[in-house]
Amino acid sequence: MKGRIYRMKKRLNDNWTFCKFPLDTPIETLFQNTSWTPVDLPHDWMIYDAENLYEQAVSCYRRIINKKQLLDEADPDTQKIELVFEGVYMDTAIYLNQKKIFTWKHGYSEFVVDLTDELEDGDNELLVRNEYHLPNSRWYPGSGIYRDVWLLTSSAAHLVHNGTYLSTKQLGKTWEVFMDTEFIDEAGAASDGRICHEIFDADGTLVTTHESSIHFSDSVQVDKQVLTVIEPKLWDIEEPNLYQIRTSLYAGDTLTDSVTQNLGFRDIAFDADKGFFLNGRHVKINGTCEHHVLGSLGAAMNKAALRRQLLTLKEMGVNSIRNAHNMPPEHMLNLCDELGLLLYTESFDMWERTKTDYDYGNDFKDWWKKDLTSWVRQDRNHPCVFIWGIGNEIYDTHFDRGLELTKELHNAVRELDYRKNAYTTLGSNYIEWEAAQRTGEVIDLVGYNYLDKCYDEHHEKYPDWKIFGSETSATVQSRGIYHFPLSNRLLTFDDLQCSTLGNCTTNWGAKNSEHTIIAHRDREFCFGQYLWSGFDYLGEPTPYFTKNSYFGQVDTAGFPKDTFYLYQAEWTDYKKKPMVHLLPYWDFNEGQLIDVRIFSNAPKVELFYQGQSQGIVEIDHAHGTTLSGDWQIPYSKGVIEAVAYDEEGNVIARDRQQSFGDPASIRLTPDKETLTADGEDLIFVTIDTLDADGILVANGRSRMNVSVTGAGRLIGLDNGDSSDFDQYKGTSRKLFSGKLLAIIAAKTASGEIQVTVSSPSLPDAHLTLQAVPAETVPDGISCQMENTTYSLAEKTLEDGTVIPDRTNEIPVRKIELTNQGTSILDAEHKETVVTAKIYPENATYQDIEFKAVTLNGVQSNAVKITVDKESNTASIQAVGDGEFRLCCTCCNGLDHVEVNSELEFEVTGLGDATHDPYKIVSAIDYSESSDDGLILSFQGGVYITGNDRTVVTFENIDFGDYGSDEIHLPIFSFSDVLPVEVWLGTPGLPSEKGSITEPAAPGTTCATGECLLQATYEAKSWYNHYQENVFTLSKRLKGVQTISIVVYPEIKMSLQGFYFTKVEKAYAKLLASDCSNVTGDMFTIDGDAIREIGNNVTVEYTNMHFTEDGFHQITICGRSHIEMNTIHVRFAPADGSDAVINQIVDFPYSDESQVQTFELEPVSGDYNLNLIFLPGCKFDLEWLQFE
Repeated sequence: MKGRIYRMKKRLNDNWTFCKFPLDTPIETLFQNTSWTPVDLPHDWMIYDAENLYEQAVSCYRRIINKKQLLDEADPDTQKIELVFEGVYMDTAIYLNQKKIFTWKHGYSEFVVDLTDELEDGDNELLVRNEYHLPNSRWYPGSGIYRDVWLLTSSAAHLVHNGTYLSTKQLGKTWEVFMDTEFIDEAGAASDGRICHEIFDADGTLVTTHESSIHFSDSVQVDKQVLTVIEPKLWDIEEPNLYQIRTSLYAGDTLTDSVTQNLGFRDIAFDADKGFFLNGRHVKINGTCEHHVLGSLGAAMNKAALRRQLLTLKEMGVNSIRNAHNMPPEHMLNLCDELGLLLYTESFDMWERTKTDYDYGNDFKDWWKKDLTSWVRQDRNHPCVFIWGIGNEIYDTHFDRGLELTKELHNAVRELDYRKNAYTTLGSNYIEWEAAQRTGEVIDLVGYNYLDKCYDEHHEKYPDWKIFGSETSATVQSRGIYHFPLSNRLLTFDDLQCSTLGNCTTNWGAKNSEHTIIAHRDREFCFGQYLWSGFDYLGEPTPYFTKNSYFGQVDTAGFPKDTFYLYQAEWTDYKKKPMVHLLPYWDFNEGQLIDVRIFSNAPKVELFYQGQSQGIVEIDHAHGTTLSGDWQIPYSKGVIEAVAYDEEGNVIARDRQQSFGDPASIRLTPDKETLTADGEDLIFVTIDTLDADGILVANGRSRMNVSVTGAGRLIGLDNGDSSDFDQYKGTSRKLFSGKLLAIIAAKTASGEIQVTVSSPSLPDAHLTLQAVPAETVPDGISCQMENTTYSLAEKTLEDGTVIPDRTNEIPVRKIELTNQGTSILDAEHKETVVTAKIYPENATYQDIEFKAVTLNGVQSNAVKITVDKESNTASIQAVGDGEFRLCCTCCNGLDHVEVNSELEFEVTGLGDATHDPYKIVSAIDYSESSDDGLILSFQGGVYITGNDRTVVTFENIDFGDYGSDEIHLPIFSFSDVLPVEVWLGTPGLPSEKGSITEPAAPGTTCATGECLLQATYEAKSWYNHYQENVFTLSKRLKGVQTISIVVYPEIKMSLQGFYFTKVEKAYAKLLASDCSNVTGDMFTIDGDAIREIGNNVTVEYTNMHFTEDGFHQITICGRSHIEMNTIHVRFAPADGSDAVINQIVDFPYSDESQVQTFELEPVSGDYNLNLIFLPGCKFDLEWLQFE
């Protein structure tokens, strides 16, 4: 038997070629295609164009399989040939020699293709076709054969793929190992045989063995054995001791098949009052949700990259991973086994009710049993697996069918995991409602998505429920970006980034990270939580429309954000590994008020500023509500330092930030200096810049050009910036918040790897790494692909924006603002001047913009700004009370702001400024609301979720002397149809006598207002997009007014605000009553008309702006009581000059009002219009209009 390959399992990732086609391309076109590109598997074709990450296409992979060559490599008795695909996204069809032999719908579950009876002698053409329709996922899924492909060969008598089921049970010092094994003889030739199980410890020493006799059949049989092990080392999150169990199948005395897998001895238990226990020890689950993408590698699986992610999360204090919301790859299962991470493995994000047009919900009814079976059989033996997630945010659970499906899915899992290695759950954001609560009686564990407010009530209502936070947090943050002050909850900014101070969160998310920690720490019955999310991932870029998410505590490049350290402070033990983290970096505007924060797992921290103590803060990590040290300090150049102490006052950790200058050199820092030349190993190189004193330039944005030669290859560049659409697979990219990651992959040849990084105006940096020979290079590996150069030449975007050539750009990293006057403006000091200076001074881009924003990040109406672009100065004039921040921004040649600098100001003693209704009036600027719970939504909106009728009131809206009756309402809601009401004034608060509390029709009045609109808003919901409806009110609003928007009970929506259509008064239909003034001896005001106009009457309309083309006629509606009324149409310049223009029209007699049009000489410019009626006139004026 020595040397015999009785079973062959080898990767088949080599010798594949690829091509993609438009949707609906006939299969014959694929067969006839002659242009194929060699690719490495795993392969995600979408990641190769960052500007078109969701391209709709049919993709096709091609490989030649030679049957003779395959059999020559395998055992002579080979009678079974299979391919195992760990993941292909999605809607997969497999063709062999132009014949369809297999289909699979799900994009994440493993499937097996039997080639035994399909292969022909000689070469066989294998085509794997998959489709990507948009939209088919709520996040970036990638596309293609993005996980490993395996070739399996065996004899007719063999073990069934994933057909072993093992579990363990403790009996005192002895542990039983239950091993159920599926086997078959497809030829029906064998009769008797045996199955032998051997358990080996980590050193390879045989611990125990057991075997039993079997009888073969041509149908699947199951052998059940029990092995015993005395006092094994337990698998635990602290010490993940792993054994190996080898299962061997013999036909007679001939070994025909064998598989080896991980074995871990562990016991899990959940208690409705006390939480989770692992091996009898209470453990609070501190978990994160993780999608399957690996930053610049996209969805293409790589074990080294995944290991880096998991180790980073463990460093944060994470002890469990939720594989959201799909089946995990084999590498995830094995790594969690090895690293001691409990795995909440998940299957479906939708059931029968779809979430997007082309998602798996369309196929769920026919396919779920196949996918669930594949999933459970693949995962069930791994000691890390302890939760089966059968669904996430499933709308079906609102209905009776949802309860039925819950039972079917739960029971199907239990049939496959009948010894309960793991427990079933649903991650629900509907559990707040009774219908969804019925599922809690079916599943083992009850998961809450963003509903920790329900924990206490439900624990009392359902005392047997095992409760946990299946998704929590949903705060958003960008690494190294700080939007001050900490005290203000902020969401959207012009720089398309989210503040990592701890003051940026979503509408549905936690108030902040501290809330998330405390809510789960202080409830013993809640066994833990899973943050959304650990790492940023591609897709779902809430609250913007950029590229990747902001939810992570680590960015897509793998660089931790500041919140990472807050969780680390609360989830790790300072006695084992003390830590302290100080934020922010230290490079702002002189005098700017900066929030300084310290996170530490120590019980006491102290801040030093310029060497002087700013005070000590004690942190009670077990019970306290203050989890950080927080200070506000006016910035000046120098050093801030954080010091952490133990209970005895001993210094156990330090961190510091200090001021820095422009980049002077490039630094390259690899995570290791050697890699194994196995085609798969990776080195992660951090690229940053240092100033002339060797200090990290933390806000650096320098463009880096990366070259890798020798025994390595560059396969990814990533800086974590969601707004940066430079290519992941290019060779040039900018730093973001001072950092850039280069991923260097192995080839199969050993030797030196030369890394060179260059940047305009900086000296090149060089790094030499080593690729050492692999003990064995695995078969079936392909390692030919590497990054290529993409053009950075000038381009024009779809909206006409021109992006300049960026090849040799030197981006702006900082704008330094200096206030020449006071920051407190009042009636005596209404003005100040601020100057701006760009760093570095030789930056390519010199265009900057100034604007004033409120603390809520929307345009301020408290000041007017005049900018001198030559000197980069802004003159500020206060016009109304309020706090604001003067922002100075630079786009660095892009279509959005990249650099933002700000100074804080306050205006007092001038009274409230008015709002301009012809620009968006942000909803967050509301004056009052009947709901105290309104919170800031994206782009200055408010999130309205009240269970009662909500009135949002806006005061000081200045419509001008003509006004408008057309209102625009931009709304985001998950509902397509919403009722809306608009009031002049307010319907009153529910507690007020005489208020209107029911839906009202236009014209309804109360003591405080009048209803102007009762209508229906309609728009197909588009996630995180405001969509406008335009409505005409029952009257035109003029002057300074108060308006209210009414939202009905149970409506959940984000209201961005409102604005009105601006009507150019000069060309509007002007009623007689719209006149600014009427004077003279004889006239009568009659509603909107002026009647019986007689001796020396002047009807004046001020502020008439006639465009350059002017007009050519005037239309007047009225009645002349005499044979002819001569009307003088006089245009008096608005500036008071003498250049008066006078024209005359003659309006003839009529019995009743009529419309007459008169030709006039064109007039352009700003004028006051006077209609002059001389003695002898008798006229009724109703309206007029210039055209």
